[in-house]
Amino acid sequence: MAIPVTELIWHNGKMIKWDDAKIHVLSHVVNYGSSLFEGIRCYETKSGPAIFRLKEHMQRLLNSSKIYRIDVPFSVDELCNAAVELVGANKVSPCYIRPIVLRGYGELGVNPIGCPTEVYMANYAWGKYLGHGGPDDGVDVCVSSWTRFAPNTLPALAKAGANYMNSQLIKMEAILNGYSEGIALDANGYVSEGSGENLFIVRDGKIITPPLGNSVLPGITRDSVIQIADSLGIEVKEQIIPREMLYVADEVFFTGTAAEVTPIASVDKIQVGTGKAGAITKTIRKEFFALIHGEVEDRFGWLTPVKQPVGA
Repeated sequence: MAIPVTELIWHNGKMIKWDDAKIHVLSHVVNYGSSLFEGIRCYETKSGPAIFRLKEHMQRLLNSSKIYRIDVPFSVDELCNAAVELVGANKVSPCYIRPIVLRGYGELGVNPIGCPTEVYMANYAWGKYLGHGGPDDGVDVCVSSWTRFAPNTLPALAKAGANYMNSQLIKMEAILNGYSEGIALDANGYVSEGSGENLFIVRDGKIITPPLGNSVLPGITRDSVIQIADSLGIEVKEQIIPREMLYVADEVFFTGTAAEVTPIASVDKIQVGTGKAGAITKTIRKEFFALIHGEVEDRFGWLTPVKQPVGA
């Protein structure tokens, strides 16, 4: 999917033109993958554009940067206000917002000390990520031959650009084999997540999702689904999921900023349930979309209106 060009990009506190957002080919990030990023959606609501869980995303960006020992010279509120300003300036909504923290041009070597920190933020129109049919049509996925990185190799809790080299292998393998997405196992052979999505299964009316210890990114949408389910009286358990539980689950679905709530029709060509979104997936998805589009009360405080600064 080509990126639709917008007018402005936010860079280190200032708005610059889209085509001026450039880095040197010898920047540390190009050679060693030293970047952290976020994906955030801005939705259209009855009251105007609103950004979904903006503070939580920006806090995770700073947390990721801290893990990689990158000092970011902006606070959570400053980054949030930059996103609000950018969406308003570009007049593009609904949209996808991409903040990036990277190590720029300085010294060339594995040691990043001496390389400046650059912070960019872009926004652009972006639609559905997984699936091309109706909302109840699930996607066909496979268990990938590529596993997630083992503990104490790369930090799975950080949303780092380098981590997504692993995701690219998972995604490309799945697509080349005729699937929409791949599910990765962790180093011990237990279910981890998709290439860019968290995963939930439903068995006997209960929702189960892998714990963060299974090399799982602490997804913002993942957390949202857990909170929504709890508010609706649906039990959610974080527990280790053996691969074969995917085959006997009543329902399986992905969550993520890009994927939102996407039902899974089959795993390794084994049909999940009826091959369509199940009852619990539908219930969660319905409430999720009602919340993000402002159709029900924002009881969790997840929406940041674009028309006013954060903290105003």
